Amino acid sequence: MITETLSAPVYQGQFGEFTINQSDRTSVIIYRTGLMVAALTFAIGSALVLFYNTPQTIAALTPLYICFSLALGVSLLTIHIYMVALHRLLQIVWAIGSISALVLALSTSQPLPITVYTQPLTLFGIGFTFVALTGIFFKEAFCFNRLETKALTAIVPVLLLGHLVGILPPAWERVLLAAWAILLIIFALRKVFQAIPPDIGDKSVFAHLKAQAKTKH
Repeated sequence: MITETLSAPVYQGQFGEFTINQSDRTSVIIYRTGLMVAALTFAIGSALVLFYNTPQTIAALTPLYICFSLALGVSLLTIHIYMVALHRLLQIVWAIGSISALVLALSTSQPLPITVYTQPLTLFGIGFTFVALTGIFFKEAFCFNRLETKALTAIVPVLLLGHLVGILPPAWERVLLAAWAILLIIFALRKVFQAIPPDIGDKSVFAHLKAQAKTKH
């Protein structure tokens, strides 16, 4: 239920009334911008791999991946998740994946994507970045019942684990990569046109959980 005041709409939450301020809206805009940048860089990188696979384009994948990972990190900083522990877990696994990518990039002379593709065991490190991404997909699928995020929640682990254990033919890997890139763009675009308040969630729940945490200390 929403009631209007002179300053801002007042929302009725599970544990009381709350309002949405400009800071809340800004955090959602930053979250969605991060998703869009991640989606665009991932789509460009995927297109280069699938259609313009040359030494020059492969070399461009590393900076594209850096942009993708940083944008994902920004989204993970500003995403609204009720469970603080889950929010922190997603940030931690992203950090593990980012540090692993940095170590791999500095320790090999070839482009990072080539290292990861030819040495699947590296996914035990850099793959944590995509665990965090899948966490976002799962959260969005659970909260908004989006078909593309449900599909991505399955596609990402199937492709990465399939490559890790070597059970996916190259043709299937290309199909899954293309589907991942397309669905990620669709997801990011749909977030642009989604109303902002649902992404903020019920702030009374956040306040209630915060109060509970204080009483335990």
